[in-house]
Amino acid sequence: MLTSQTVFDQSAIASSSSPSLPKGRPVLSLPAYAKINLFLHIIGRRPDDYHDLQTVFRLLNWGDTLHFWQGDLIPVQSSLGASQSPSALTFVKLMAAEHITSNIADNLIVKAAQALLDYLYVTNNQHSPSLPTALSQVSITVDKLIPMGAGLGGGSSNAATTLLALNQLWQLQLNQSQLLDIAATIGADVPIFIWGKDAIGEGIGEQLTSIELPPQRYLLLFPNAHINTAQIFASPNLLRSCSLIDHQRVIDEQQQYLFDLQPPYQNVFEPIVSRLSLDIRQALDYLNYVSTEITTLFSISPSLTPKPRLTGSGSTVFLPLPTLDNGLYFETHQLLSDLLPLWMDHAPCPAQVVTSLCSIID
Repeated sequence: MLTSQTVFDQSAIASSSSPSLPKGRPVLSLPAYAKINLFLHIIGRRPDDYHDLQTVFRLLNWGDTLHFWQGDLIPVQSSLGASQSPSALTFVKLMAAEHITSNIADNLIVKAAQALLDYLYVTNNQHSPSLPTALSQVSITVDKLIPMGAGLGGGSSNAATTLLALNQLWQLQLNQSQLLDIAATIGADVPIFIWGKDAIGEGIGEQLTSIELPPQRYLLLFPNAHINTAQIFASPNLLRSCSLIDHQRVIDEQQQYLFDLQPPYQNVFEPIVSRLSLDIRQALDYLNYVSTEITTLFSISPSLTPKPRLTGSGSTVFLPLPTLDNGLYFETHQLLSDLLPLWMDHAPCPAQVVTSLCSIID
């Protein structure tokens, strides 16, 4: 059985024995899963200059891990005005994260904590008698596997996991609907990680409808490319007028985007990003080669021919790995088990084999 192994150098991540980290074991450790977009459409521009999107979010059983230590209680200042909330930096200490953001206040983990405090002490009525008058200080570390700026939602997933953890550690008892509202104020991709399962995403990504998808594996490639999002959206060639597809049709037409990617399903960012980045173009070309090899070796039917594609606006690209007619993963086939490590080794950039979050593979 092939086991997925990360190809990233983890030497930059402080070890648990680092003197800068809290002592003892964390009171809570939670996964922060990555996501991919099986397709991604722009429906149109909104009055606030954001864009309405339609996508299918697929969560992966792979990503970062956040560790939480709970410290002493710190009083919440009773003198705060009606439009003020406590500073997150008073209650949350993000440790050994210099490699993630140079300014700690810009980290989405800290922004998530601040959004939670804003919701509690401003949006949700500061004068509510049920609000805590003291909160424990929480120290946080991140075991980082998801590359930054990769279209995998790493920062957004970290933010969502922080919301879930603080809700538990501070005993706030906020429900999922409330957490989703807070998540949407942090970033467009944060709500899907509160939702916690595959979904059709609309609006800016915060309008979610669950969708049942079969278990699947993917070969991810991580080109060393950083694409400026503003540059992508400024492109005159970006398709911004896709038709909104009915939910039932998205559900019924899964075969058109699970393996192959047939019209009308597409990632509208892919042709723009491919022109902007040679590294991404080479990664897609390599996955097309792997797809051809798989199709030839295993006599794949046209409807199951895997189509490589971009996730989000990049830079990660991925190839769905089809299943055999009997429902077993191709990886259980000895030949593919032998070939996958070779394809990963010969890839033009770091590679990773992952499963969908709903998958259970022995």
